[in-house]
Amino acid sequence: MNAEIGIIGGSGFYSFLTNPESIEVDTPFGSPSAALTVGEVSGRRVAFLPRHGVNHEYPPHKVNYRANLWALRSLGVRQVVAPAAVGSLVAEHGPGAFVVPDQVIDRTWGRDHTCFSEIGSLVHTAFADPYCPRGRAAVLAAADASTPLVDGGTLVVINGPRFSTRAESRWHAAAGGTVVGMTGVPEASVARELAICYTTVCMVTDHDAGVQAGEEVTHAEVIRVFANNIERLKALLSRVIGALPAEEPDATATCACRRVHDGVQLPFELP
Repeated sequence: MNAEIGIIGGSGFYSFLTNPESIEVDTPFGSPSAALTVGEVSGRRVAFLPRHGVNHEYPPHKVNYRANLWALRSLGVRQVVAPAAVGSLVAEHGPGAFVVPDQVIDRTWGRDHTCFSEIGSLVHTAFADPYCPRGRAAVLAAADASTPLVDGGTLVVINGPRFSTRAESRWHAAAGGTVVGMTGVPEASVARELAICYTTVCMVTDHDAGVQAGEEVTHAEVIRVFANNIERLKALLSRVIGALPAEEPDATATCACRRVHDGVQLPFELP
C-alpha cells in the first residue's frame, strides 16, 4: 500500500478519503501519532495522518513529528499538505480567513527537531524558504470565491499548549509575524530533512490576544470556528490535491525540496 500525497491534519479528514484502508507503520523514531489511512482524493493516492492522534491525545509539544513524516515517506509520500488552525496577528485577517505562509519563525523548545540527532550524524539542511514553491502555487491556484486565500505571510510557531499573552502577541507581530500556531515546527523542517515537499494552509480561528482589545482567545472558540469552516477547508484541499504536480522519481526529481541533500553524504538511508 503506498501513496504519493500526504495530508497531516485533524481527525475530521477521515471521511475525506474514498476507499480508505488503515496501515500501521514503524519508524526509527517510534510510532507516529496514529495509523495512516490511505485512500483516494481527486484521483490521487493520498495518505492521511491525524497530527494529534485519533482522539486528539497529543498536545502540540508532544507530537512525534519525526515519526509522522518518516511514516509518510516510507509509504512513498513525497508531497505533504498540512492544514493548521492559527491565530491572526494582523487585524485584516479575521476568523475564517485562509493564509498560505511563505516564511516561519520558530519559537518552540524541547521538541525533537531533527532526524540528524545522533553523534556523528550531523547534517545542515537548507531551510531559507521553508515551504515548497510548487505546493504553494498549487494551493493558491485552488482559491475560489468561497475560499479566497492570502498569498504569503510569516507563521510564528509557539510551544503551547497555552495561548500567548498580549505582550507576546504584540512581540510576534512586531517581529513580522502574520499568524501564530503551535504545530508548524518542527513539522516543516523535518519534512525538509526527509526531502519531502511541504506546504501549509493556515485557517484563522481568532485574533490573537494582542491584536485588538476584548476577550482573550479560548480553546472553545477555536474549536467552534474550525468546525464551522472545515467543509471549506476540505473542498479546498480536494482541489489542491488534484492540482499538485505529478509524482517524480527520487533520482530525477526537479523540485529543490527533493534535491536538498544533493552532494551530501547522509548518515542513514532515507526510506
